[in-house]
Formats: sequence, C-alpha cells, structure tokens
Amino acid sequence: MKRIGILGAGAWGTALAKALSREGREIILWGRDPELVKAINYTHENVIYLSKVGLPTSIHATTDLNDLLDVEALLLVAPAQKTREILEKFATQLPSWIPLIICSKGIENESGQLLSDVVQETVDGNPIAILSGPNFAHEIVLGLPAATTIATKDRDLGFLLVESFGSPTFRPYYSSDPVGVQIGGALKNVYAIASGVTSGKNLGQNASAALITRCLAEMARLGQRLGADYQTFSGLSGVGDLMLTCSSERSRNMHFGIELGHGKTPNEIMSGTRSVFEGYHTAFSIKKLAKNADVDMPVAEGVYRILYEDANIDATIKNLLSRPFSEETRF
Repeated sequence: MKRIGILGAGAWGTALAKALSREGREIILWGRDPELVKAINYTHENVIYLSKVGLPTSIHATTDLNDLLDVEALLLVAPAQKTREILEKFATQLPSWIPLIICSKGIENESGQLLSDVVQETVDGNPIAILSGPNFAHEIVLGLPAATTIATKDRDLGFLLVESFGSPTFRPYYSSDPVGVQIGGALKNVYAIASGVTSGKNLGQNASAALITRCLAEMARLGQRLGADYQTFSGLSGVGDLMLTCSSERSRNMHFGIELGHGKTPNEIMSGTRSVFEGYHTAFSIKKLAKNADVDMPVAEGVYRILYEDANIDATIKNLLSRPFSEETRF
C-alpha cells in the first residue's frame, strides 16, 4: 500500500501517519481545522496535539474529504461520537473496495452501537477492520516500540494490513474478533477514569490492582455476552490496553479520573481543553449496552453515576466495597 488516508488529525491520527510514512508511502491526513492543516504542511509539525515532533514531508494534510477518495486504505481516527457524521459527508463517493480501519475507541451514544456497526450502516459494503491496543500516541510518534491488534473477520485482509502497517517498532497482531477488540478498546477508557479516581483518592496500589482486575472481569463478561471470544481480553486489546490506560497519568482518561478524585466536576475538567475524553462518553453508552445485554457491571455503573448523576464519589466507592463476597471464577 503506497497511499494511505487518515481521517482525523489529532494526536493519534498524527502518530499513525508518522508510523506508516515509510518506504516512499504517501499519507493523506484529513483534519477539520484549517490552521492546523496549514501548520502541518508548512512546518511539518502538529503544533496543537504533538508539538516539537517533526513529521516527514510525505505526510500531506488536507481539509478536503475528496482527497481521501483515491487511497488504498482509510484509517478512521475521528472521535467516536463524530465518526458517523463525518463519514456520511463523503460515503456515497467512497469506492466500496477501500478497506476502512477503525482506530477510534468508543461506542456511539445515540444508537449504543459499536463503531463497526456505525461504519457498516454508513458505507456501501467496504471491508472493515479494527486497530486497537496499548498505544500512547506520543511514544508511537517518537518511534518507540509498540504492539497493537488488527481485527477483522476477513483473514486475508487482516494479514495484508498486518504486513503493510507493521515495522520493527510498530508490530500489529491479527485477531479474528472485532467485537471483542472493540469492547476492550472502548471500556478501558471508562475504567481508566475509575482508576484515576482511585489514585486521586489515594486508595493505594492494592486497591488499584484489585480494581483493574475486576474491570477486566466486567469487560470480558460483557464481551462474551455480545459474542466476543473470551481469550481476546487476555491479549493486547484487552488486558494490555487496560493496564496501560489505567496505570499512567499520560492517559487522558486516567487524568480525568484523578481530577475527579481531587474534587473537580466533569465540566470543570473538560472546559478549556481540546482533548476528547472518550471514557466520559462511553460511560453513558455502556450503561445502555450493559442493560440491554443484562450484564452486571458495577464499576462501569459507578463511573456513570459519578459522571451523569452527580453521585458522591466516597459513597460510590463504599457501595462497591460493600458488595457481597463471591467466587472469583464467577466474576
């Protein structure tokens, strides 16, 4: 693949652009901010999301969606809640043979659908894959070693993408479980908020380890109910991404939770920043999804109540710690 499009010029889209811009490959990076696009093209730097990191001249930024119509693969890296809206603007012109690789992590609030279902409804039969794993954009753009998952039911497409995108420092692994990979990628942001609250409240490392383990159980429980392979959650897009996002203050969602633990409100944290906290939005949609699937998810439920019902954090923690004891194998 010599010409790849990337829909979304934030930190993750820019990092992927640099990771894939090698061996004479041309990258078309779409963004909605004309000033940012201009800066990328003339200074070869994403001055807003990844400043002081040089970008190769093979990355061409644009605000014109039509520039994405003749690529060999298109990575969708727009925020989850904007994916449908943006894709609808040019879906009828998009050739149906172009594979669409969903790199955003979340669940659509309005419909409660996974992003693969959103994309499938929006386009005309394009092949769909998921890219998800324990990947911080600032490390990817610096060329530090990382691994990720590419999930699709089409095994041939999956291995084509693995071979095309892979490099010594960016190592994709194929998965045949797009549902499980998406569940892991979406939920880890909700759980990162919970982990941040634990840190902000100084509850200790024992509590943090226990929380992350129970979050993994919730994630796997929901995934299985929705048809995912349980083993997916022991891989990169499950426990790998969960560990990374729940254990580093570089995680936007964990930082969000820390600020909550320090007493700030969600509106105070989100005001004045261009960052998107996917965990905030996913907490809303996962409540609906869990209810429809009849799956018990007390941690995700607690995060939802703190964010959307103004529940007292200390009382929420007390309620979680007061749940009946059970066998670990029952989750």
